[in-house]
Amino acid sequence: MTKLDDFYLNQEEPVKGIFLALKEIILKQDQNITNVLKYGMPFFCYKGKMFCYLWIHKKNKQPYIGIVEGKHFEESFLIQENRSRMKIMMLNNNEDLPLEQIERVIEKAINLYKTGIIKIT
Repeated sequence: MTKLDDFYLNQEEPVKGIFLALKEIILKQDQNITNVLKYGMPFFCYKGKMFCYLWIHKKNKQPYIGIVEGKHFEESFLIQENRSRMKIMMLNNNEDLPLEQIERVIEKAINLYKTGIIKIT
């Protein structure tokens, strides 16, 4: 078991199930996506460049997907709060995951790197 595996397995339900489902959804979007543990949270990288992560909102205790380059997104369901660069997509513990929204956001985030808007060094 790795520390990354431990992170997922040590979450309480329903967050554990949500995070494991999100991991699968994100990884299947592109063969160049990897999952790593950075700053104590699961980050997803495209060709080594961090583009999103999973975490739990401090105030409302709900899981979310953080989009590293969220400032490039205008989707109304993405929240900026006090972040200058990142935006988050809150997920409701009591509802099904909005699969189409998640896939669109992940695809758009990856395209920032594929198109060169965000440079991969």
